[in-house]
Amino acid sequence: MTTYIYGIAGTGHPALPEGMGGIGRPARPVRVLRHGELAAIVSDSPDDLRPKRRDLLAHQSVLDEAGAGGPVLPMRFGSLAQDDQAVLDVLDELADHYEERLRSLEGRAEYNVKAAHDEQAVLHQVLAENPELRALAEANRKAGGGSYEQKLRLGEQLTAAVQGREASDGIEVRRALEPCAEAVSAGPEGTGWLANYSFLVRRESAEGFVAAVAELRKTQPHLDVRVNGPLPPYSFVDPAPAAPAAPADDAARAR
Repeated sequence: MTTYIYGIAGTGHPALPEGMGGIGRPARPVRVLRHGELAAIVSDSPDDLRPKRRDLLAHQSVLDEAGAGGPVLPMRFGSLAQDDQAVLDVLDELADHYEERLRSLEGRAEYNVKAAHDEQAVLHQVLAENPELRALAEANRKAGGGSYEQKLRLGEQLTAAVQGREASDGIEVRRALEPCAEAVSAGPEGTGWLANYSFLVRRESAEGFVAAVAELRKTQPHLDVRVNGPLPPYSFVDPAPAAPAAPADDAARAR
């Protein structure tokens, strides 16, 4: 039977609820494989495993439960091994790597922050900061909207100005929140967000991080800022060849 891997923790952890179910329908019982100072959180895998919402949520739920008691190196959804012995062999081979990563993540969680422009608010701001654009918009208004060419010119200049703000606002999001975190990982570009960052935050500093996000929203009202966390530190697991880590957004989309 193929073994499904949720994550890796220390051998004295995790304390999972008895009979906890994981992926599959019916849910496969979750179990722990221990080797030396490490423990792999696993279950049997269904033959027809697919990234369905129910299984994505089940994967995340197991990691959330395990992560409540200590650091866990989360595995990518769909991480499989031939059998339990293959998992134990990987724990043996990569023991130093996993133990170092677990130590580095002790007492920390990931917060994923995305930001986009509030369209109307950023247009007002761009016009307020650009006298030439403001004069052009006013001239068009007095001309009953302006000619096609005038409207096109205004639209092109507004678009260019807004795009310029996207870059500077993305930098501002990182600048405002980075002091509250120990590490930052940039998410993929071209996802519809002007900023997509994951922050590694000490659990005792989480309140300060959330307060910094609230302050960012207050000082930059033209930004739509969204936070997802605390999450297992997907973006800060240094992937080993046999057990890659998952992107933060896999978990975020499953919620």
